Amino acid sequence: MPRYVNIVVEPPGPRAREVVEQDRKYVATSTKTSPVVAESAAGGVVRDVDGNDLMDFASGISVLNVGHSHPRVVRAVKEQSERLFHFAGTDFYYSAQVDLARRLAQSVPGGCERKVFFSNSGAESIEAAMKLARWNTGRGRFIAFLGSFHGRTMGSLSLTASRPSHQERFFPTVPGAVHVPYAYCYRCAYGMEPSSCGAHCARVIEEVYFQTNVPPEEVSALFMEPVQGEGGYVVPPPEFVKEIASICRRYGILLVDDEVQAGMGRTGRMWGVEHFDVVPDVLCTAKALGSGLPIGATVFPARLDMGQGAHSNTMGGNLLACASALATLDVIDDEHLLDRVTSLGDHLRRRLLEMAERHEVIGDVRGLGLMQAIELVKDRDTKEHAAAERDRVIEQAYRRGLILLPAGRSAVRLIPPLIVDEAFLDEGMDILDVALREALE
Repeated sequence: MPRYVNIVVEPPGPRAREVVEQDRKYVATSTKTSPVVAESAAGGVVRDVDGNDLMDFASGISVLNVGHSHPRVVRAVKEQSERLFHFAGTDFYYSAQVDLARRLAQSVPGGCERKVFFSNSGAESIEAAMKLARWNTGRGRFIAFLGSFHGRTMGSLSLTASRPSHQERFFPTVPGAVHVPYAYCYRCAYGMEPSSCGAHCARVIEEVYFQTNVPPEEVSALFMEPVQGEGGYVVPPPEFVKEIASICRRYGILLVDDEVQAGMGRTGRMWGVEHFDVVPDVLCTAKALGSGLPIGATVFPARLDMGQGAHSNTMGGNLLACASALATLDVIDDEHLLDRVTSLGDHLRRRLLEMAERHEVIGDVRGLGLMQAIELVKDRDTKEHAAAERDRVIEQAYRRGLILLPAGRSAVRLIPPLIVDEAFLDEGMDILDVALREALE
């Protein structure tokens, strides 16, 4: 018997359909992929407007790492709201912002003295990193990776390369961004094998790009996700990440680590880059930092701080968001979530690998911790993307009470809250198993 799912009317129910219809009429957006209409939630379970209880394997796109409405986060925000909502931390002072900056600065690998710039989102944290890089190096170019997603503002958009629709009709974006292949070993851009390639896709930056059309002395920063998010939860080999870091050091290029989706414990480490024994120059975070309240942060060595007035905003580090973020960090520490994520991630991966043995449509299983994905293919030999099949699987899973998200061209993301247990994962995987069978009959 299901423990978490309770379907009283096949979703989307009548009330959900009504909201979706009104949303399409009045709300400007182009990214919604599923007709889930939430009314309330707790932990890893969402109740929709028709009274269905659904399992959340999307976590607000990796925002709700400590679950929906964690009591400590709710209490912290409530108490802060009763004292003070906002006091413009860019112009004045409050201790919550200082406390949060200190904790973030001390959490980043490397050991040097660091500072934090607060913003409202992942895209804004990337924008701050772009300005920081140009300010400190005097260089105008950037390197990013094919398949990357760094945001949709005009600066961050110039780095994003996960699908053409993001940039369509917005050219020209911020000039100077060069894109190179990521270490997507399942679909190697060079037709090589990770066991023998010698991190070729990293070395090609120095051996090809720097020798042809990208003067390295003009590159200010290289932006990298430790695990590509929107691109399909692609996990690179450690050798790739280490070689990228070495290239950056040799040419005085800042290595910017985009932890917006992989950070805050999602992979079993506080920051995804810690899996690769590499210390970035700049780290960007957002999403799960505020547990649903908008906040972003750019963490960097104190020596790189910009001059007075070089960059600012009004709402970054807002008091309510700071209170939520501090409580979120407390939950991660006090509930030992990093250890839990490692164990739960191993369990989830085993279930996915077992599923791959039964379903030929699963071409690849990959991920770290509770940041896992399956990539669906029409044929395992040709690896032709099975995008339509992926979409049907997500739809069938939703009708049975499981919320999933797409990624890449034909991948399914599995990102439940970090506070769930094995029973939660198993119930979700049982639904996914049925959805794969039903959608592909």
